Amino acid sequence: MPPHHTASANGLAGAAMVLGIIGLSTSVFFIGGLFGGIGLILGIVALTTAKRTGTGRGKALTGVVTSTIAIAVSVLVTVFFVWYANKTQECYQPDSFQQYRQCVQQQLTGN
Repeated sequence: MPPHHTASANGLAGAAMVLGIIGLSTSVFFIGGLFGGIGLILGIVALTTAKRTGTGRGKALTGVVTSTIAIAVSVLVTVFFVWYANKTQECYQPDSFQQYRQCVQQQLTGN
């Protein structure tokens, strides 16, 4: 097998792993899901390439796992922010931070 195939398989698996890790570390921000999505696609492609070439399987698998977790965390964070915004929508124009904090506390506790 020519060396350039092995290098490209390792490069794709490495890119998937790096994108998965970046996606995971930024998943509390909405951009992490995007990195995770790209990392997942690259990881799946790298896994199929690794099956053929025998190289890069560990990195590709790490990319797939971290990317999947990054996507899940990003989705959960998005759901939480939508829920929080919906629960506290009446509090968005307070005169002071103290009023905002009291309004949010009332909305979340139901008092």
